Amino acid sequence: MNVKRRLGRLMAAAGTLFVLVVAAGAYVVSDAPGVAHAAGTGPCDIYASGGTPCVAAHSTTRALYGAYNGPLYQVRRSSDNTTRDVGVLSEGGYANAATQDTFCANTNCVITIIYDQSGRNNRLTQAPPGYFVGPAPGGFDNLADAKAAPVTVGGQKAYGVYIAPGTGYRNNNTNGVATGDQPEGIYAVVDGTHYNQWCCFDYGNAQTNNLADERAIMETVYFGANKQWGYGAGAGPWIMADLEWGLFSGVNAGYNNIASINHRFVTAMVKGEPNHWAIRGGNAQSGSLTTYFDGPRPNGYHPMKKEGAILLGIGGDNSITGRGTFFEGVLTSGYPTAATENAVQANINADAYAPVGGGNPQQNVQVVGAQSSRCIDVPNGSTTNGSQVQLWDCLGNTAQRWTYTAGKQLQVYGNKCLDANGQGTTNGTQAIIWDCHGGTNQQWNLNSNGTITGVQSGLCLDANAAATANGTKLILWACNGGTNQRWATRS
Repeated sequence: MNVKRRLGRLMAAAGTLFVLVVAAGAYVVSDAPGVAHAAGTGPCDIYASGGTPCVAAHSTTRALYGAYNGPLYQVRRSSDNTTRDVGVLSEGGYANAATQDTFCANTNCVITIIYDQSGRNNRLTQAPPGYFVGPAPGGFDNLADAKAAPVTVGGQKAYGVYIAPGTGYRNNNTNGVATGDQPEGIYAVVDGTHYNQWCCFDYGNAQTNNLADERAIMETVYFGANKQWGYGAGAGPWIMADLEWGLFSGVNAGYNNIASINHRFVTAMVKGEPNHWAIRGGNAQSGSLTTYFDGPRPNGYHPMKKEGAILLGIGGDNSITGRGTFFEGVLTSGYPTAATENAVQANINADAYAPVGGGNPQQNVQVVGAQSSRCIDVPNGSTTNGSQVQLWDCLGNTAQRWTYTAGKQLQVYGNKCLDANGQGTTNGTQAIIWDCHGGTNQQWNLNSNGTITGVQSGLCLDANAAATANGTKLILWACNGGTNQRWATRS
């Protein structure tokens, strides 16, 4: 191990950062001007130094060990059903996205394997059916679209795992993952703008039979706005734990006073040991962790009866209605200390997750018409599917706050998407809101000339009849260069 790597490991383990510079809007560890490097240590090196080594380490964006030089994930293209592993640019470095881009050019690709970097072969593959069956042949879940979640990390292009409802990964035959009441820690880095209120966008330890036949047989990170079991303050989303027979935001079933978390990229952590567990989280781009809960197990969840499977994007019984985007995560052996987790958070911050193009001008913003100077608005704050959006004076309320996601969706309320009504592709198609489902009629290009065009239709988002008054309805129309088809984002 060279001196730089030893120094990087020692400083990361102490919860501090190595030399940071700001370049192209991203924090990168650097020893030469203009060159982005991976840190000399990874999250799993930090966990090992803290006495809680990783037993599973999954990422499609970067190596999670300073010495890892193997494949991160595998893709399969639809043109000939061949596969290709995507590795790292260098030892301990970032994903070689060019491998995927070249292999998947002019065809569709899905992610078939997410490799385990821990050396225990706890890889994730297509989830089999459980109590709920998936939409793929044999009741399996869908595989993730490999191109749907582009991102930059350390200034390098990479891809996340885009979980649309019906997509899921699982491994029911693992090695070294906590079982019973054994202690463990879990973290995941996720897209903070891509979620919904359904069950369950999970990552972590699950049951091996794919059935919800007992409480306390799971321990996973959940990210979303589900209120069916546990929830917190505000509208969500929240970091919670799926422990089976319930999502938990604290010791009580149902409501616990934990804050919603609203960052472009989120670090989400859950850890547990006998009759003690905690939820922690924070902004994956900068800053420290918040402890949302730290206390005893809920009634009926001591002792735990964990079974040691690993899943991603689904519930333990293969519930397939959740959505989210996963970039990296691990499971540990042992209950990590707060100091260890703080050092992991510093490592994540240093690797500078950012949207493609840098910055984040499309998070929780108003979308303003160039002609009218009025905002895209959901009438009367409605959450009803089919509500046609309109122009209205900019008020800054939640009905006028939109987030442009990695999947090219324009989300409002966190779970509704701007939608071309009836998948219409003709002039006059209404622009409405609908539950986000990942269809191309809910995908939009935000273009440099200020237009917003539908991926499916190629038509422009248009203020009907070039009107500017409050209540003017928005439609799709052939792009014509008019100012009623030009939009700008505003914080």
